[in-house]
Amino acid sequence: MAEITLRKYHGLGNDYLIYDPNRNACELQERQVEALCRRNLGVGADGILYGPFFDGDKMRVRIFNPDGSEAEKSGNGIRIFSKYLKDMGYVTEESYVLHTKAGETRVTFLNEQGDLMRVDMGYPEFVAKEIPVVGFEGEIVNEAIFFGDNFYNATCVSLGNPNCVLMLEEVSQKKAMQLGPYVENSRYFPNRINMQLCQVLDRENIQIEIYERGAGYTYASGTGACAAAAASHKMGFVGDRVTVHMHGGELLVEFAWDGRIDMTGPVVYIGSITLAEQFFA
Repeated sequence: MAEITLRKYHGLGNDYLIYDPNRNACELQERQVEALCRRNLGVGADGILYGPFFDGDKMRVRIFNPDGSEAEKSGNGIRIFSKYLKDMGYVTEESYVLHTKAGETRVTFLNEQGDLMRVDMGYPEFVAKEIPVVGFEGEIVNEAIFFGDNFYNATCVSLGNPNCVLMLEEVSQKKAMQLGPYVENSRYFPNRINMQLCQVLDRENIQIEIYERGAGYTYASGTGACAAAAASHKMGFVGDRVTVHMHGGELLVEFAWDGRIDMTGPVVYIGSITLAEQFFA
């Protein structure tokens, strides 16, 4: 019987499985994504990276949440997939461009092992129709929006995927898990949304807790870290170099003179997993 092989990595505790169509015969389906990501009945993961796919000289990855929905972009996912591409010999250059549903992203490896890298995350977008958010016009920055049981100061930002940053005096995992479902599924967000609870520690540090669309509470998020840093930067709470502290660890977010964002962080290879083909039946 044929077997299916996946590789597993994590970025600050945010773990992904990689399913390579060039090394496996079966086509990945939505129900299989859900089955693989289940912690008790499957392998367990915060998502699946499906690729690489090739279109001429372009290299593309598809990013799936644990519920089977497809995400436009993932900062941790991009770093993890880049490490996989280097490990497997798909990429040998110091810098290359990866294509996601949200467009192209440049990745630069910062060491020979390829487990530390800088990702060009592009420009943050705060305009409601670009995120999208319904019921609002123009930029959504520090707006009082009702979620669950109270009004919260919300800043909505897209970095290729939608994020809602709530500024609080103190953040906690418990609060993120309580409030996350209300924010993710709010009527304001037709495509659902990722939520970050953000506490500004000082001009160079913020603390966040994350509840991701289609995944729930997660230890870390690259785009979430950049979104929270962008919201804090937009409101003047932080400078151009920000360390984002999360449950799983830290990422460095830097702002260029024109507002473009770079994210720097590590990736850890966990191991290879082999499954019977009948798992995909």
